[in-house]
Amino acid sequence: MLPIDAAAHSSRWRRRHPLEKALLGLGLTVSAVSLPAWPGGPLVAAATLTVLLGPAGVSGRQLWRAFRLPLGFCLTGAVPLLFAVGGPAGWVSLAPDGPRHAAELLLRTSGASLGVLLFAFTTPVSDVLPRLVRAGVPAPVVDVALVMYRIGFLLLDSLAQVRRAQAARLGHTGRAALWRSVAGLAATAFVRAFDRAGRLQSGLAGRGYDGTLRVLVPDAEVSWRFLAASAALLGAVVSLTLVLEGMWW
Repeated sequence: MLPIDAAAHSSRWRRRHPLEKALLGLGLTVSAVSLPAWPGGPLVAAATLTVLLGPAGVSGRQLWRAFRLPLGFCLTGAVPLLFAVGGPAGWVSLAPDGPRHAAELLLRTSGASLGVLLFAFTTPVSDVLPRLVRAGVPAPVVDVALVMYRIGFLLLDSLAQVRRAQAARLGHTGRAALWRSVAGLAATAFVRAFDRAGRLQSGLAGRGYDGTLRVLVPDAEVSWRFLAASAALLGAVVSLTLVLEGMWW
């Protein structure tokens, strides 16, 4: 199991209805994208971090390890805005407003990423997918997503076992040995994926699969207090952003 999934299953908000956490995370994400980058981005990020590290009980170490990857994409997307291609200054030159646009993009995307992580760190996928049928998503689509979600963890575990076995047999000692190990790892993963799929199909057929996977979904009621607190938080972020923007300019 991935660390973020393990954190979601052990989260303090594990028993809360996914709709509550989805509205809060989506609201923070939309606020980060739609509000002015300054001071909206830092305010949204600060509010999201406060919720994650406070009431949600997410470890700072786990949050940083999960946030590094989207932060890298944010930085990668912001760097090209610093340069202009073509024009009188030459083939490549510094864009006049490049730093400002890059900073705005970085603030918006990093804040939006934290909003998405808020939902991911507090809501297991297994709690969300079965409820999508009630929202109108076709049941076969949800079943395929559930099966792929579970098979993914099995394959990741198999890959980790193969890598440990290769390392124990000195398969990572040199560049040539490393490439051979990577090729063997890919071949093993391909074969095991087909084997898992075949075994899953046989198991479902033996259990009288009729086109619908029936799973137990934990009972959870929507808390209007939580929704009201989320709305108050979003309203405070929006209001403070607009006030500070007026004072700044």
